Amino acid sequence: MDKIKSFEDLKALREKYKAKIANRTYDNADKNIKKTLLVCGGTGCRASRSLDIVNILKTEIKNAGLENTVDVISTGCFGFCEKGPIVKVVPDNVFYVEVNTERAKLIVYEHMAKNTVVDEALYRDPITKEKISKQTDIPFYKNQERIALRNCGLLNPEDITEYIAMNGYEALGRVLTQMTPDSTIDEIKKSGLRGRGGGGFPTGVKWEMTRKSKSDTKFMICNADEGDPGAFMDRSILEGDPNSVLEAMAIAGYCIGANKGYIYIRAEYPLAINRLKIALKQAYNLGLLGDNILGTNFSFHIDLKYGAGAFICGEETALINSIEGGRGEPTVKPPFPSQIGLWKKPTNINNVETLANIPPIILKGSKWFSSIGTEKSKGTKVFALAGKINNVGLVEVPMGITLREIIYNLGGGIRGGKKFKAVQTGGPSGGCIPADHLDTAIDYESLTEIGSMMGSGGMIVMDEDNCMVNIAKFYLQFSVDESCGKCTACRIGNKRLLEILEDITKGKGTMEHLEGLKDLSYVIKDSALCGLGQTSPNPIISTMKFFWDEYVAHVKDKRCPAGVCTALLKYNINSEKCIGCTACTKVCPKGAISGEIKKSHVIDKSKCINCGACSSTCKFSAITKE
Repeated sequence: MDKIKSFEDLKALREKYKAKIANRTYDNADKNIKKTLLVCGGTGCRASRSLDIVNILKTEIKNAGLENTVDVISTGCFGFCEKGPIVKVVPDNVFYVEVNTERAKLIVYEHMAKNTVVDEALYRDPITKEKISKQTDIPFYKNQERIALRNCGLLNPEDITEYIAMNGYEALGRVLTQMTPDSTIDEIKKSGLRGRGGGGFPTGVKWEMTRKSKSDTKFMICNADEGDPGAFMDRSILEGDPNSVLEAMAIAGYCIGANKGYIYIRAEYPLAINRLKIALKQAYNLGLLGDNILGTNFSFHIDLKYGAGAFICGEETALINSIEGGRGEPTVKPPFPSQIGLWKKPTNINNVETLANIPPIILKGSKWFSSIGTEKSKGTKVFALAGKINNVGLVEVPMGITLREIIYNLGGGIRGGKKFKAVQTGGPSGGCIPADHLDTAIDYESLTEIGSMMGSGGMIVMDEDNCMVNIAKFYLQFSVDESCGKCTACRIGNKRLLEILEDITKGKGTMEHLEGLKDLSYVIKDSALCGLGQTSPNPIISTMKFFWDEYVAHVKDKRCPAGVCTALLKYNINSEKCIGCTACTKVCPKGAISGEIKKSHVIDKSKCINCGACSSTCKFSAITKE
């Protein structure tokens, strides 16, 4: 394919390929139009063997003689990870879930060959038991508004022509030929877009700061070093729509005066890396990256830089040090990267989700984007729902939606009918939010007010079986492991916090420990060098604020109310339920259980190590823990 030499050529190419994806964007009554099977090809569904489903579909379509009437496309993530592998039929707009080998064959021989919907592969509402065929009618999708995820699950991420057919690179063309850097920055500022990586700094203001910095060389960096436990928003965008990020980086480069960009991505994202490489190669081949883009005097080049999985390298200055070949350690700000950044030159850094919002803002206007969300938090936010929730997956919702709506309407409520206890937002830097605050609107300010934060978008749900002291310990352990060790507050302070939490969960804690835990947390917040250290005590502060009784129970009563902290557990055998099957005696590693066959058994507490093997083995619920 020849290089695109002008904006007009790009628009002509878009018209040429529009028919290629026409059947994916709307319900089409024309039964003669070629059908397409969109198969989720994101990491989550691949783990459920969606690639096998693709191969089976292609083989059976060929066997059925349907090659000329049916296409099979491996797309990005649909978001509904709980129900993968997913196959969507267009233009029929039929959404199949949990597709296995047999269901794949039925889709070919029933739906493709006979136009008969395969009922058993449809989503079934867990409450009404109604079978739902349309994606938009499934509760998980009903309150979503997909902007950053607009193309994920819709396009083939390894074919740039499909992105172009969906108005891809048109925003870049419009900016280069019809707008100035200042007018573009002004549009981004008016949109109200704030950084989606955690801090929430206004994107347009950051671009403006970098533009105003005087230098002969500037750099643009995409931060794709997504490291929060349970977070996979950026990975899914890169896997499902890599060109949207490349286009946005070029737009940002034009605005700030940079001709060079870097995508800093962790090496643990092999699929995202592979699709980025494909997208880069195709963009260069078409002249959408490189020299004199679209016939203008603007040139922009992008390289990939791989991170080794260090959480600290998500921090701007540590990321810069890593790209330069140094240790991933933060530096004191100011000066900010927009003033002195990569190779001591002004540098603008945005994360993946932030950049994915840029092209639609340019095409649809700042007024459109700012009409979504709240007064201070505009647009949408992508969240990765995980933990004790029915619908694990990826959602994109308007700012201002409540936690309750996400957890119960989109997330489908708590797994196993258990009682909701808390939700952790913001990863290791965030806090645990209790049931009393479920009606809190999700925006930057509201979450900060209750002791948490937006963060990059991880949202881990906990139920009555979670111990909040143990949860705080889990996140502290993560922060201790990921600390670069540069400042004393984080290197030593967090280690001391973790030691105190370990003592508490082992039954060695005192009320003085609790006071020390609280005091040291605030000292670290006030004195640590970077955001990782400054926010690392948040899980402790929030759990102590909202779940103080659990801490007291661990310290005073030497008891874990949730039955999680092993050292504090006491196992008992209910004599009325025990039938003397001896299953528990066979798995006890210490021989702590004794009794005759068909008679109630007993546990010797002096020998018991609280491993829980007996409780897991008992089929009669005769063994209890307290």
